[in-house]
Amino acid sequence: MDSTAQPRRGGTRQRIQDVALELFTEQGYEKTSLREIAERLDVTKAALYYHFKTKEDIVVGLFEDLSRPMDELIAWGESQPSTLEVKKEILRRYSDSLAAAAPLFRFAQENQAAMRDLSVGKPFKNHMLRLMELLNRSEGTLSDRVRCFAAIFAMHAGLMALQDVEGDPEEKRNAALEVAIELMVRGQGLTP
Repeated sequence: MDSTAQPRRGGTRQRIQDVALELFTEQGYEKTSLREIAERLDVTKAALYYHFKTKEDIVVGLFEDLSRPMDELIAWGESQPSTLEVKKEILRRYSDSLAAAAPLFRFAQENQAAMRDLSVGKPFKNHMLRLMELLNRSEGTLSDRVRCFAAIFAMHAGLMALQDVEGDPEEKRNAALEVAIELMVRGQGLTP
């Protein structure tokens, strides 16, 4: 993953979220004020307050944006048969979502203490558990369940561990996806 935040297209609300995310990652969530966000955007605090009353509102909005594609992926996965190819496709699509949200995951990683206090943690955890259930719908062993869970987090780990490694971001993402698929396939008692 490229370590540079890719600004999302959109209006003022998205610009505020992009700039806030950049500052939260650079300086830390706790050390960033709404005033600094407004200054970076060259807007008044009143203009910022029109869209977001607090820093937490900004983070909640960012995670809500991330949740929409995850909700769509989960709904799609639940409507599909529980086949190996569908499970691989779930991991592929989740990998795409992670790539699009890389700056947000970097923020979460670098601001873990603040994340524990924010209201976004539990809903995100629930999404992760639902994805794991989609990968392991069968009555597998406890080891199989761990492998499926590890498959999801292999992509997260790849995102974080490889961010400062030289190389093409797409190649790094594909390497993490390959490992995730291998873990999940072994969790199904198959060979990759």
